[in-house]
Amino acid sequence: MLKQRIITALLLLAVLLPAMFHDAISPFAGLALVLVAAAGWEWARMNACGPAVSRLIGVVVGLSMLLFWWWGGLDRSWLPVWGGASAAWLMLSLVMLRRGVPGWQAWPTRPRLVIGLCLLACAWLALVQARQVGLVFLLSVLTLVWAADIAAYAGGRAFGRRKLAPTLSPGKSWEGAISGFVGVCLLAAFWLWFDRQYSVDAPSLFSRLWTLGPLGAGVSVLFLTATSVVGDLLESLVKRGAGMKDSSQLLPGHGGVLDRVDALLPVLPVAMLMTQLLEK
Repeated sequence: MLKQRIITALLLLAVLLPAMFHDAISPFAGLALVLVAAAGWEWARMNACGPAVSRLIGVVVGLSMLLFWWWGGLDRSWLPVWGGASAAWLMLSLVMLRRGVPGWQAWPTRPRLVIGLCLLACAWLALVQARQVGLVFLLSVLTLVWAADIAAYAGGRAFGRRKLAPTLSPGKSWEGAISGFVGVCLLAAFWLWFDRQYSVDAPSLFSRLWTLGPLGAGVSVLFLTATSVVGDLLESLVKRGAGMKDSSQLLPGHGGVLDRVDALLPVLPVAMLMTQLLEK
């Protein structure tokens, strides 16, 4: 299993890194479009859609984003969209995590299917626009999620005693969540140093948040870290409601696309919302 995970990760990096570092946005936007179409297919499967309908939904999601791209939507300001998506994630976390799996299963399939697909589309748009802001900015958002996940895992393994959400993800603990926040704070220190050392034209998310002062930046980082945890927990809730261990087997050793990007999905619109508000 470990060997399979490593091989899949290396193959993904071999495709992702050239697209991400390319001067033009098209390769990265196209790759992200393929991933969001696959995530749309997975989401449909997790919400009681049959194989044919799920595939159709994945194709429709991909084609819709392609038309949006062709229309010039990537070059527009979408501040209200970031606000709406952030509010939707906040409401889902407050309501669904409290109601648990029974509450999710009691919710009619069509609304939750549509809302999920809309949030996937928002995440794709936020991801591409983050790359348009700058490579350093995009990397800072991605590494925030990765650092929170890795530090939470390490801290949970070493110190985890109090379960964070035992019915959804028994392996997660409050100590792990706190460790995740500490890890993101250390990452923030690195990005602040990097931006000053190399004077980049489009600084990282953390340097932008630092303009709020230490307290404002700390609260923002705490909120972003909590948002990444919420994304992970909500996907666990949906999978349990669907009776699935993984969203799919598209990525051998890793599960599906949603399994890899669940924590990133809510962080992207929130990060874009914070960034655009700071530019006002």
